[in-house]
Amino acid sequence: MGKELVGKIAHYYDKIGVAVIELSGDLKDGDKISIEKEGAVLDLVVGSMQIEHDKVTEAKAGQAIGMKVSQMVKENSEVFKVTE
Repeated sequence: MGKELVGKIAHYYDKIGVAVIELSGDLKDGDKISIEKEGAVLDLVVGSMQIEHDKVTEAKAGQAIGMKVSQMVKENSEVFKVTE
């Protein structure tokens, strides 16, 4: 299993459970990601991304996306794409 850094958490909206991710790499629906900071790890499969409130199926480096997450994440957490 390999990991590639694809971004970091810029903000987390706790009331709606959405993380804003500033991308340094590409992401698409179905990608497995790992959000990590200070030993805390959250593994997810990308299922729903938005850019400026519009649903997208893929996003490129340099874009910021909103994504629903299953638990709280901290700002500046690193986001890795997990490869098998």
